[in-house]
Amino acid sequence: MSKIGKTPIQIPPGVEFKIDEANQVAIKGPKGELTRKFDRSVSFELKDNKVNVSVKNPDNKMQRALWGLSRSLLNNMVIGSNQGYEKKLEINGVGYRAALQGKSLNFNLGFSHPVVFEVPEGIEAKVEKNVITISGIDKQLVGEIAAQIRHLKPPEPYKGKGIRYIDEVVRRKAGKVAKTTEGAK
Repeated sequence: MSKIGKTPIQIPPGVEFKIDEANQVAIKGPKGELTRKFDRSVSFELKDNKVNVSVKNPDNKMQRALWGLSRSLLNNMVIGSNQGYEKKLEINGVGYRAALQGKSLNFNLGFSHPVVFEVPEGIEAKVEKNVITISGIDKQLVGEIAAQIRHLKPPEPYKGKGIRYIDEVVRRKAGKVAKTTEGAK
């Protein structure tokens, strides 16, 4: 039995759950609509605004893995269409900055040229001082775009310059230390 898979998913008011014969699930909520095709071995049952996820053969290792995965993906779809997801990134460094121009982010990150990052459809970006907020209804896409932005200039361990997540802790290293002259006497 899958611990995660057998937990029912509560469908909040204002969110619609639809499934077709090709095992494609559509979730429509106040923030938007998400669709995803699931494996044929996974089945969904809606009862009293709760969705129960099950598999045809719980003893099969592959189907057990798909059971928990499918439940987690469906839960993320419900939360995303109802509340949405967001990731915040912070830019540290002298002269490092970002600006939003239309649907693209322009970065000055200490390179000889500005870096232009195109924000894809379904993602919204905001820039306030040195904090970039990436938001959307698809959890996987929000995380992927935030990771791509962080990859432009990852934080370095000596001064901490670069782009990092707000809650990320960067382990700092001590730099070179000059020798004292007291021991030479």
